[in-house]
Amino acid sequence: MKRKFITNLILLVFLNLLIKPFWIFGIDRTVQNMVGDESYGLYFALFNFSMILNILLDIGITNYNNCNIAKHNFLLPKHLSNIVGLKFLLALVYAVFSLITAFIIGYNRIQFHILFFLILNQFMISLTLYLRSNISALHLFRTDSLLSVLDRTLMIIICSLLLFTNILKGNFNIKWFVYAQTMAYFMTVVITFAIVLRKSGRIKLQFHKKFILVFLRKSYPYALLILLMSLYNRIDSVMLERMLPGATGREQAGIYAQAFRLLDAVAMFGALVGGLLLPIFARMIKQNEPVNQMVKLSFSLLIVPAIIISAASVLYNSEIMTLLYKSNTAQSSDLLGILMTGFIGIASSYIFGTLLTANGSMKQLNIMAFCGVTLNITLNLILIPEYEAYGSACASMATQLLTGASQFFIAVSVFKMKPGIKYISKIIVFIIIVVITGILSKYAGNWLAGLIIFGAGSLLAALLLKLINIKNLFEIVLFKQN
Repeated sequence: MKRKFITNLILLVFLNLLIKPFWIFGIDRTVQNMVGDESYGLYFALFNFSMILNILLDIGITNYNNCNIAKHNFLLPKHLSNIVGLKFLLALVYAVFSLITAFIIGYNRIQFHILFFLILNQFMISLTLYLRSNISALHLFRTDSLLSVLDRTLMIIICSLLLFTNILKGNFNIKWFVYAQTMAYFMTVVITFAIVLRKSGRIKLQFHKKFILVFLRKSYPYALLILLMSLYNRIDSVMLERMLPGATGREQAGIYAQAFRLLDAVAMFGALVGGLLLPIFARMIKQNEPVNQMVKLSFSLLIVPAIIISAASVLYNSEIMTLLYKSNTAQSSDLLGILMTGFIGIASSYIFGTLLTANGSMKQLNIMAFCGVTLNITLNLILIPEYEAYGSACASMATQLLTGASQFFIAVSVFKMKPGIKYISKIIVFIIIVVITGILSKYAGNWLAGLIIFGAGSLLAALLLKLINIKNLFEIVLFKQN
């Protein structure tokens, strides 16, 4: 299992490093710089609104299906026949509920127009993720890795034509950005469905009431968890845009989006690790294999870069934001270090939350997530009126760190894990070295040189402390360890 995890993680990270940073910094960032913070902030708030409610599209189906098919491969044709039809029914429920909610909170005609396409996009994303869950559950990780970057690759091609040529003979606007995503998601759904169909054989769409009710009963705890986590991860910008008046709310959401974009970029790689680990953990638990070593390996590989990235974002926040954006960089710089500190909690969640999900420990996870939502909304209500986007960033950081720590302690309790004083001591020493290296790097003549020195020094410390053991990784890849 270790070799399967490491080799496929290398491929997954390589493909995503090749494609997604270009999408985030080459396309998405360029769009915001071109249309302005207010226009992009409007889109960003609507996008997060559609993300929060998209649990209605999935209701826990994807995570439950991933665990279940990983344990029982033969169920794929039966599940696929029933679930694809169910997804279309859920899409209708999601669309109606989203539009009614949008009407209640007061969205205008332009916002409704954009939201309609974002709703369509969310359905296609959800359908693709469900289809991919079958591929990863079959442990076809290489195919899944290629599919994980397909939508962004298509978006890069389409958006590049719109941004850097005059193919449509007009000024680029935020609506074009949304339409380009719709085209890319549609093509991705078609290709992914064709691959799954080839693995499962011919299917016939079915709507068996008994199957659907049983399936929903088993998947609803997963749905509740996703809803709660979506709320405390995505509600900040929605509250900013709604709580602050007019253009101020849209602009503050846009400023928040500048810093959040970088958090989203690094969290994306954590999500890839979690997605890869879920079927692996599920199969190991079913076969009564010990998970401690896999947890330690994956945690080390994720927490080390999380600490380095968080520290770099605190030390060089102003320089990074000035390099990336044209407006409001002084405000978004303050947000970057705060938001990125929360990435340490997110990294912990992607390991221990995934382990608990694979184990079916949904009650504990849902209680944790409910507390996270309560904390996040309360802090936003208190902080946004006075501190605006800065307040939302503080609320996000506090929530991510506390929920990440909670999942760690729950996992330790459930699995009777003993992290070990030696390992904990290494983490503490590593953090101290990172802080000292970061402070010293600020004395370099050039900030970029200082950042490189900091990154190299921190990585060297991780290797010397054997938090990342290169020799061990090579042995795993070369078949010397399972």
